Amino acid sequence: MHTSTLQQLKQAIRKLPPAELEVLLLQVAKFKTANKALLHYLLFEQQDEEAYIEKVKAMMSEAFEATNTHQVYLAKKTIRKALRIADTHIRYANKPETTVIILLHFCSCLEQLPIEFQKYPILVNMYQRQLKKIAQAIQKLHEDLQYDYTQMILKTLKHYPA
Repeated sequence: MHTSTLQQLKQAIRKLPPAELEVLLLQVAKFKTANKALLHYLLFEQQDEEAYIEKVKAMMSEAFEATNTHQVYLAKKTIRKALRIADTHIRYANKPETTVIILLHFCSCLEQLPIEFQKYPILVNMYQRQLKKIAQAIQKLHEDLQYDYTQMILKTLKHYPA
């Protein structure tokens, strides 16, 4: 089966009346949970980005609070879960500012865990990958915001390579 290109889909959507478009959107939302979550973000959360970011940070903090710090294997699983939450919501927002704030919160939560994550290469690599993502997102911002976020990172993160 051949899938249409994005351009073909755009042209077909433009021709549809609003009632049929509504039915199609509801079918897409029913098909997969991720589609439904994205539609929820676009309809309800997109207007108030600050509140959305706070909700995501709260969900990540809950995941970090549930971390089993006695066994590193279980801690890594929980940390990955928090990272999946962050990545999913960053993908929905698709804004560099949101990316920086959410990943900065992830890194600071990781640093605050009672585990010395520097001893575990997997956790160090995970931390460094998030720092790279933050740096890439900062490069997409205006120069003034780049400076502000860089200063915020330097103040917030203990293990940031200055």
